[in-house]
Amino acid sequence: MPLIIETAELDDAELIRRSVGDPEQFATLFDRYARQIHRYAARRIGEQAADDVVGETFLAAFRRRGSYDLSVPLARPWLYGIATTFVARHRRREERLLRALSRTGVDPLPEAMDHTVVSRVAASDKERELAAALASLSRGDRDVLLLVAWGDLSYEEVSQALGIPLGTVRSRLHRARKKSRVVLGDEEELA
Repeated sequence: MPLIIETAELDDAELIRRSVGDPEQFATLFDRYARQIHRYAARRIGEQAADDVVGETFLAAFRRRGSYDLSVPLARPWLYGIATTFVARHRRREERLLRALSRTGVDPLPEAMDHTVVSRVAASDKERELAAALASLSRGDRDVLLLVAWGDLSYEEVSQALGIPLGTVRSRLHRARKKSRVVLGDEEELA
């Protein structure tokens, strides 16, 4: 009797390798990462556009799966890199959302009620200032900062996701934090 390995036990690279011959294997990657990618994209460009970004991300990943580097067991940085590319296409919308938040103090993105109440009471002014700071960053600096802060990626994963050297990740993150602190008027750490 052949040994059957549950897809939950397989690393991402093995799932991608198997999906070349059996496309349905790729669905496990979607199940593992779609919610994380959606949450990241929604914070950047809104819920509706995030739905599109998730679909575009996984479609592009599926189409490119044959060229995935199978020596990399974790596909998460690769997927975030693809998602960040699609977010960039929605960059104007992201900047409008951040500028609206900085002007009005009203976050156009839905949140759970308990978080909404606490954040509005405790930090509405800081939230507006943070939105202004994020809007003022260059796209590259903002991408690095938000992949670390909202995507919860390590510096190495950000490097893989964006296809840039680790030193560039560090310098962009440092620059983004420094510029944000200046806009916020304090030494608060952002990520």
